Amino acid sequence: MASSGYLGVDVGSVSTNLVLIDEAGVLKEKIYLRTQGDPIGAVKEGMRHLVPCARDMEILGVGTSGSGRKLAGVILGADCIKNEITAHAVAANYKVPGVQTVIEIGGQDSKIIILRQGVVIDFAMNTVCAAGTGSFLEQQAARLGIAIDEFGKLALGAVAPVRIAGRCAVFAESDMIHKQQMGHRIEDIISGLCDALVRNYLNNVGKGKVIKPPIVFQGGVAANAGMKAAFEKELGTQVVVPEHYDVMGALGAALVAAEERRRKDGQSKFRGFEAVDRDYATRTFECKGCSNLCEIVNITMDHETIARWGSRCGKWDSL
Repeated sequence: MASSGYLGVDVGSVSTNLVLIDEAGVLKEKIYLRTQGDPIGAVKEGMRHLVPCARDMEILGVGTSGSGRKLAGVILGADCIKNEITAHAVAANYKVPGVQTVIEIGGQDSKIIILRQGVVIDFAMNTVCAAGTGSFLEQQAARLGIAIDEFGKLALGAVAPVRIAGRCAVFAESDMIHKQQMGHRIEDIISGLCDALVRNYLNNVGKGKVIKPPIVFQGGVAANAGMKAAFEKELGTQVVVPEHYDVMGALGAALVAAEERRRKDGQSKFRGFEAVDRDYATRTFECKGCSNLCEIVNITMDHETIARWGSRCGKWDSL
């Protein structure tokens, strides 16, 4: 007998993640891909990877999140399109009921979400400085000739962590090079870097926030054991890295889609897996209807317009 479930898609600047969950919310399959500047191609590739698992599954609903959520929503026929804050909060609360603080650090940005009784009451994002994000850590690992998978483990082997200036990605890298030239052990430098990046996060993203446990650490950087240990040292409490920490945005989108279905009990707008074989294109044009000169995004499928957005007045919007 065919099973039923929900699809969640999180399209970010660095990675595109897709998950399939069953009606009980159990994750059945997850896909983690590099976006590589081509969100349409990444969504298509991810959907093709899901086909073997989803062949006998009826998709009851689709949710999208991330910076490319609108685009993914149009391509797939999403039933709900939610921002990253909502998606990550829902997934964190599902995995760790009663969570009060969510630390999320991805490829190019980081965020903090404060929840009380399962409701988001505050949040902040840092999209200005790359220090502490996945891309920065990968860059440093490559510069040191260390596999990113080993980067965090080496930090745990530190004997005397050195102090690194972590207020800026450029300063942090310069300070690391200086400490290397002084002869410090790589383990001590990496541990010092993790400490610096955690201080940077708490002073900028977490500034003014009341950080209470349970604390959940998710996003790609949560795989870094050194960063987890640095957060625990700085906060003086346990930090939980949940199962599927790397695809929590997609999981949250799928869970929201499931809730939407239960609430509305309607037919899903999902276009089906064959939708990935259609020809999609994006173009923009400037609306000259008023002095705002809004940039309008136009999405076509097989050369026919299927969605537009970008106008402040809503004149062009259709999704």
